[in-house]
Amino acid sequence: MGQVVAALVVAGRLARGRARPAPLGAGVPGAPAEAVSVVIPARDEEARLAGCLVRVLADPAVSEVIVVDDESRDGTPELAAELGATVITGAPLPDGWVGKQWALHQGVQAAKGPVVVLLDADTRPEARLCAELAALLDRYDLVSVGPRFICDGVAEQALHASLLATLVYRFGPVGPAPPSAGRLLVNGQCMAFRKARMTEADGFARVRGHLTDDVALGRLLARDGWRVGFVDAGPLLGVDMHESAAAVWREWGRSISLRDVTPAGRLAMDVATVWLTAALPVLRAAMGRPTPLDLALLAQRVLLVAALRGSYARPGPGLALSPLLDVAAAVRLARSALVPARAWRGRGYGRAAVMSGGPPGRPVRSAAR
Repeated sequence: MGQVVAALVVAGRLARGRARPAPLGAGVPGAPAEAVSVVIPARDEEARLAGCLVRVLADPAVSEVIVVDDESRDGTPELAAELGATVITGAPLPDGWVGKQWALHQGVQAAKGPVVVLLDADTRPEARLCAELAALLDRYDLVSVGPRFICDGVAEQALHASLLATLVYRFGPVGPAPPSAGRLLVNGQCMAFRKARMTEADGFARVRGHLTDDVALGRLLARDGWRVGFVDAGPLLGVDMHESAAAVWREWGRSISLRDVTPAGRLAMDVATVWLTAALPVLRAAMGRPTPLDLALLAQRVLLVAALRGSYARPGPGLALSPLLDVAAAVRLARSALVPARAWRGRGYGRAAVMSGGPPGRPVRSAAR
């Protein structure tokens, strides 16, 4: 009975994909009506930063590019300055803050443009992206986008796509609005908003203790009444997140459960849903004992493979093989929920940064170490 209920829930979420709008990038937007500042937080990003910076510095829609050096131990600030960005040396991390939010807080304060676009160092934006995002701010107060992922090997793409499927099973596809703010997804790799509105909301300070900072921010602001959009911008944005399947397992897997922004009961249901609808059918099929419902769920998963082709810059055999790793993805999801990582980029964080909780914005009780 539990599998039947979970299957119906997942089918309902996937059905929202019928209302998914076309990706950004079909037209050619004009110049933004307002100046656009791009802010890139960077900690030890020397190896990846140039691929983002060269592109965004050449974008005629962008008025300034700010790189916030978050106490890097490599040549990140020197590279950013050499390429032509404005480099801000981040102040030491204050008590109770997670590093990325502190860097973003400083970068937004320094931005001169009324429109701010946040990009991670591993993004690869096309020239029209920032103009499209600025135009969307007539419809949304905060907008983030789904990119096309760049995976260099079969194993990396297979594991990445399997983990991505767990997000789709739990939250539905990019685009259609979720039923509540508590189920909202936001992608912190690329976000846009008006500086004045974010400054007034003090958003980054209010989610300063969350490791899942992007989702925490989006849900917090949605509860404040912000119109939050999550749109497909695959034709305009690539993201090269990881170097190998091992890095996908280690790095993306650490936060895949969204533990710190999900109440414990909901988190348990999310994990159970993935096990019942993705992992269990694969296990039973491997033993030669699939039920009719298992076969239906496997067919549904094959259809999802086709739907996810647009999420990858170079969809290949790894995407087709991803259902074979659904058991591994379910294991990683459960591990992320039960034993969350508390370190990132050489910094360790206290238990409050990863504990299951209610709505984002709760008081911070632990500091970075």
